[in-house]
Amino acid sequence: MLVLRRKAGESFLLGEQITVTVLGVEPNGTVNLGIDAPRDILILRSELQQAAFVNQDAAAGDASLVEALETALLHSEQHKEG
Repeated sequence: MLVLRRKAGESFLLGEQITVTVLGVEPNGTVNLGIDAPRDILILRSELQQAAFVNQDAAAGDASLVEALETALLHSEQHKEG
């Protein structure tokens, strides 16, 4: 991990297309950043990305549950017919 020290108004570059500028630091330690990047580059807070992964995992789990229920129902119907 690269650690940088920047003051309010100072910037750094990520690649050739992204500029991150420190807009200010609040007394409680919160840092306000400005990000200048092309519109096609996704910028996502890490907690939102983690929530998306959790939702995807839950959806995948629900899909397997639905498949298991469908299989059970099919076997149940086949036993009734047979």
